[in-house]
Amino acid sequence: MFQKLLLLMIKRLSELEPGESGVIRDFEQDDIFLKLMEMGFIPGETVIVEQVAPMGDPIAIQVAGYAVSLRLNEASKIMVDTEKAN
Repeated sequence: MFQKLLLLMIKRLSELEPGESGVIRDFEQDDIFLKLMEMGFIPGETVIVEQVAPMGDPIAIQVAGYAVSLRLNEASKIMVDTEKAN
């Protein structure tokens, strides 16, 4: 009968709230690009925001089976696909 329509939205990883997830889509070309790839932030990999520090920076993220903390300026360089149900 009724089907849910899922819309993909592109966001910066820094814009996700705790508990939200996304699939890495792309990076802004920056000097941090290689560092992020070495840490497991590879296009197609799912990331989950676990926690945000009380002052908003850094954020704890689950990626490639382990937890990592990123500063907001680093997380803002990662573009992710998120789903929004309609």
